Amino acid sequence: MGQDTFDIRSEQMAPTSSEREFEKALRPLQFDDFSGQQKVVENLRVFVEAAKYRGEPLDHSLLHGPPGLGKTTLANIIANELGVGFKLTSGPVLDKPGDLAGLLTSLEPNDVLFIDEIHRLQPVVEEYLYSAMEDYRIDIMIDRGPAARSIQIDLNPFTLIGATTRSGLLTAPLRARFGINLHFEYYDSETLQRIIERSASILNVPITAEAAEEIAGRSRGTPRIANALLRRVRDFAQVKGNGRIDLDIAKFSLEALNIDKYGLDEIDNKILLTIIDKFKGGPVGISTIATAIGEDAGTVEEVYEPFLIKEGFIRRTPRGREVTEQAYLHLGRSMYTGGPQEQSLF
Repeated sequence: MGQDTFDIRSEQMAPTSSEREFEKALRPLQFDDFSGQQKVVENLRVFVEAAKYRGEPLDHSLLHGPPGLGKTTLANIIANELGVGFKLTSGPVLDKPGDLAGLLTSLEPNDVLFIDEIHRLQPVVEEYLYSAMEDYRIDIMIDRGPAARSIQIDLNPFTLIGATTRSGLLTAPLRARFGINLHFEYYDSETLQRIIERSASILNVPITAEAAEEIAGRSRGTPRIANALLRRVRDFAQVKGNGRIDLDIAKFSLEALNIDKYGLDEIDNKILLTIIDKFKGGPVGISTIATAIGEDAGTVEEVYEPFLIKEGFIRRTPRGREVTEQAYLHLGRSMYTGGPQEQSLF
């Protein structure tokens, strides 16, 4: 088994340029090609058709949920279905009001402006958005001091689509200005298997249904990770095999990447072991966990913890995080001593 580990965090957060090109080639362009998030897609179909019927821009929309579930892809699909232009940016990039003003004034009627990680907007930039979203106009200050004056600029009607992994960090005034609010859930294995088989077909990589199912089961319910794992397994298939992805090469590859049968990677297991071995199973605060494993607290809370909670390995309590019985069994630890499984008191 190989010593390299697969960094799932990098697949869940901002993709690299090569990953963006990979994702772009695999991204569906129509609602009909989009797998998963059935309720979200059904509602959006109605909203989009209604907006097209009236000849109006779609209401401003907020897409929120864990990273890698298709928020950017669906925003692009919305623009395609509406037949309008699509401009993409992110909250941290919009450093000052002038950056936002340049984007807004360049929009054509009914265009879609997509702001990823919208919860990270600077407060002064966010305030400029309020009048733009409500009245389609912005006020720009000219000069400074006694000569300062405000100029009002009218904007073309547009749709703002905001995406965030931390909806709780959005301010109440900004949240209230979104007419459509949609939450993304993790994907089930069957849907991920269909996504993997579709991606493999686009990439001209032969893959068996059993191999696709194995990869799907270790993809943490996330399409971005599923496609990234497919790319890594394809590498092993071409170098260690005959280029075809079957169940054996899929298992070999995933074991070499240290992705276990639950989809947990080295950091996930490190979090669980830290709580068990250093803090007697908890409860322990998220900042303490992050410090103990050498990670950022926001990363642990945003990327790793949601999946561990969803799969039943960790639970939140008023006093902090605790591991569950399932975590002890998975890691072969005793609930009381952290010793070998033979000493378990279950």
